[in-house]
Amino acid sequence: MDSHQWKLVRRPVGLPVAEDFSYETVALPPLDDGEVRVANEFLSVDPYMRGRMNDMESYIPPFVLGKTMLGGAIGRVIESRSPDLAEGDVVEHMLGWRDIAQGKAANFSRRAEITGLPISVYLGALGVPALTAWIGLFVVAEMKEGDAVFVSGAAGAVGTAVGQLARLRGASRVIGSAGSQEKIELITSHYGYDVAFNYKDGKVSRQLAAAAPDGIDVYFDNVGGDHLEAAIFSMNRGGRAAICGSISSYNAESMPPGPRNLWMLTTKSLTLKGFTIPSMMNHTDAFVAEVGPLVASGDFHWNETIVDGIDNTLEAFFGLMRGENTGKMLVRM
Repeated sequence: MDSHQWKLVRRPVGLPVAEDFSYETVALPPLDDGEVRVANEFLSVDPYMRGRMNDMESYIPPFVLGKTMLGGAIGRVIESRSPDLAEGDVVEHMLGWRDIAQGKAANFSRRAEITGLPISVYLGALGVPALTAWIGLFVVAEMKEGDAVFVSGAAGAVGTAVGQLARLRGASRVIGSAGSQEKIELITSHYGYDVAFNYKDGKVSRQLAAAAPDGIDVYFDNVGGDHLEAAIFSMNRGGRAAICGSISSYNAESMPPGPRNLWMLTTKSLTLKGFTIPSMMNHTDAFVAEVGPLVASGDFHWNETIVDGIDNTLEAFFGLMRGENTGKMLVRM
């Protein structure tokens, strides 16, 4: 059987381009004992993947040139030589940008199908994006009832989860930033946000000050740059920020300047704390216990932006970099 796969063949400089990748057909060998073959149904494309394209030290190893792009995916077992997984089982894995995945059964995790929900839910609302939101908001930023919360990148997979979780835990006000009027209308009507603004419409610090006249207590940062600077200006004394991502600088060709107002960390007694999920997976059970029933009941809203076809995976990733997604960006086989 053949597998169609995307490989990284060149380190991007600035914004990735098609020439940085190669789309190849790979002939798969027969299964060995203990191995399974999986037909993927959905692939995940995520902002962190841009960082892994650089050859630099980070919390996760860089992608290897000439090798298939790794990342979250979910599908069904179509052939098995392992007693641990049977044909038809739904499995999640990290073998990434390919339509057919093959390997040791230990590389695949069985997932139970939930009535009325697509299996892609395990890549979004019951996957790493929502887990990231839960950990960043409650473990890292230590949000408490009555806090005013600001979220950048509020219409993304993580941001839509943060807004709802903050509302469910009793935030006094939830403010978001997004890149279009359509996204603003969506997150204020479905995802727990009291108010949101389009960061393209003017200076972020001024728009945030108008949206949060009494200041903010918690900032969930997916963007960095001018959003982080604006949040520091608006933070109340003792404010906390969970630094999750900095998508505004992922494609920068030179080191972007940092916030000009870091002196306020001292005068306001602020805390800015970065985090990554691999080191905090011990919180998964608590997350599932709280969010799982909400997803199953329909009380936790989630959205997907789907691009069809393994051959269009690059278009999905480029669209993610341009901010074209609402909720989780996925490729459907």
